[in-house]
Amino acid sequence: MKKLILILTAAVFAVSCSDNLEDLNQNIKDPTAVSGESLFASAQKQLADQITTPNVNFNNTRLFVQHWQETTYPDESNYDQSTRPIPDNHWREMYRDVLRDLKEASINIAAADNDITNPLKPNKLAIIEVMNVYAWSNLVETYGNVPYSEALDIDNLLPKYDDAMTIYKDLLVRLTAAINSMDTSKGSFSGDEEKIYSGDVASWKKFANTLKLRMGIILADADGAAGKAAVESAFASGVFTSNADDAGYAYTAPPNGNPLNNNLVLSNRNDYVAGKTIIDLMNTLEDPRRASFFTDVNGEYIGGVIGDQTVYSDYSHVTPSILGGDYPGWFLQYAETEFLLAEAAARGYNVGGDAESHYIAGITASFDFWGADGLAGYLANPAVAYNSGAWRESIGTQAWLANYNRTFASWLSVRRLDFPVLVKPIDAESGYPVRYPYPVSEINLNPTNYEEAAGAIGGDATETRLFWDKFDNTWGF
Repeated sequence: MKKLILILTAAVFAVSCSDNLEDLNQNIKDPTAVSGESLFASAQKQLADQITTPNVNFNNTRLFVQHWQETTYPDESNYDQSTRPIPDNHWREMYRDVLRDLKEASINIAAADNDITNPLKPNKLAIIEVMNVYAWSNLVETYGNVPYSEALDIDNLLPKYDDAMTIYKDLLVRLTAAINSMDTSKGSFSGDEEKIYSGDVASWKKFANTLKLRMGIILADADGAAGKAAVESAFASGVFTSNADDAGYAYTAPPNGNPLNNNLVLSNRNDYVAGKTIIDLMNTLEDPRRASFFTDVNGEYIGGVIGDQTVYSDYSHVTPSILGGDYPGWFLQYAETEFLLAEAAARGYNVGGDAESHYIAGITASFDFWGADGLAGYLANPAVAYNSGAWRESIGTQAWLANYNRTFASWLSVRRLDFPVLVKPIDAESGYPVRYPYPVSEINLNPTNYEEAAGAIGGDATETRLFWDKFDNTWGF
C-alpha cells in the first residue's frame, strides 16, 4: 500500500510541474533546429554529388558529350531522356536538396547570435550566395525558363516560371554583390562545415569571380555588352590563376565517397567504356593524356561506337585514378578558366593577353592537372595550333578535351561553341540534346505555368536552343 501511494504521489507531482502534458513528450537530448552550417554542408555535398555522379538516373552529360559510351543498356547514349526520370531527378535534387537547404542555411545563420561567430556571418552568407548562384545558373543553363521569383515557397506549390535571361542577369547582380561583400581578412566556415576551400575566403572570392567569368561568356552571344562587362569585371577582380585554385569537393571514404567510386567500383558494375568520339580524336592527335583518361587494350586505345551495345572487355575503360573514394568532385577548374579567357580575348574583351596565349595556357593547365608528359610536342602539332580564323573550333575542341569528366561544364562548352563535331548515335531518339525537357511532375502538377514556359522558350523539346545558344549546332547529323 505504501509503495502504491508513493507511485501515485510521484505521478501527481510530475503532472503538476508541467503546464502542458505535451511537454512530457519532448526530446531534450536532440537539437530542436538544424544549424545553418549543417544545412550548408548538406547542400554543398548534394550539389557535388549531382554534378559528379555517373548514375544514369541523375546525370548523363558524360554520354551527351560522347566522352563515355554505355555497354549493355545504351539508351542514354542514344539521348533517351524519357524512359528514366532524368529531368525530374535533376530538378528535384537542385530545388529540394540544394537550393532549399541553402535558403534555410542563410536564414538560420543570419538569425544566430553568438559573439564568437557573429564576425564570420557576412562571409558565410556571401559564400552561401555564391553557391546559390552556381546552382541557379545550372538550372537556367539546363532547362531555360524555370521557377525563380516564386520558387522555394512552401505556401506556393504552383510557382510561375521566370524568363531565363532575366534570371541570369539577376544572378550576376547577386554574384557581384556577394563578391563585393567578402572580407578576406576574416574567416568563414570551418573545414568540417565546408568541403571545397575549408572556409578560405580569398579562395572563395576567386571562385566567385571565375563563375562570373563563365556566366559572362554564356551571355556573350545573347547580350554582348552585358557579357563583356561581366567578364572584364570578373577578370579585374581576380579569377583562377593556377591549378592550385581548382574547386574540388573533398570526398572521403565511403559512405561519403565520390559517386564515381560508389557507382563504378563498389557496385562492381561495368556500365561504361571510353567513347569512340574522344578516343578517335585523341588517337589522331596522339594526345599524351590518353593514358590519364583511359586504360589501353593491348597497347591501343579503343572507344565504343556511340549508341551501340559494347562488350566491356573489348574497349578502353575509365582510368582507375579518378575512381577512388576520395577523388574530388570538381566544380570549377583553372584549365576551363583559361579557355574561357581565350574565348573572351577572341571576342575582343580586355582580359590580359591574347586568345592564343590563354589557349596555350589552358592546354598546359590540363596537361599539368593530369600529370601528362609531351606538352611541347603536342603544342607543335599543326592540328593543335590555335587558329584565330576558326577560334570556336580551336577553343571548343581543346576545351572539350580539357573538360573531360567535368559533366555539365563540358556539355555547356559543347553547346555554346558547337565544337568538336559529334557523331550521330546508332539509334538516336532525338537530335542533339541542348537542354533537359521539363519534368513530367511539372507537366502534371503545374500545367498552366508549364505550358506558358514551354511556349516562351519555343517548345519543350530536347533540341530547343536556349536564349544564350544563338548558333545552329554543327553536329555530324
